[in-house]
Amino acid sequence: MVLDNAQPVPAEPRRSTGIDSVEALRLLGSVSVGRVVFTQHALPTIRPVNHVLIDGSIVIRTHAGTALTARTRVARDPGVVVAYEADAIDPDTHLGWSVVVTGYAHLVTEPVELARYQALLRPWVDPTMDYAVRIHPDLITGIRLTAADT
Repeated sequence: MVLDNAQPVPAEPRRSTGIDSVEALRLLGSVSVGRVVFTQHALPTIRPVNHVLIDGSIVIRTHAGTALTARTRVARDPGVVVAYEADAIDPDTHLGWSVVVTGYAHLVTEPVELARYQALLRPWVDPTMDYAVRIHPDLITGIRLTAADT
């Protein structure tokens, strides 16, 4: 049995235009859920997470048992290379935007900073997330998907 839950693509043509880094970070800060991409056993791994954008960095909460926490705990400078993606694309019209940030992730270890992030970012899957990971963006790219006639 084959299940096809794909939405039909609208017949109207679409245009993909680049978004500058300032607008890309503004858009990323306007949503609370994204996907962090990191390496586990030499292969790419993607996890959906909620985030907050603080002082130009992306902050996510984690717990002791996650692969990302383990990787950032033992990382040396400059940190663990990760990508972070967030988007808002309408499932019916297929219009919207997507932002990808590539940078280095660090485990937050300073108690005052960690407490600040814990107060600002409530976990949505496990309330015992005692760790925070901060991603400093080094490469910021984004696209906006619009109708071709706009």
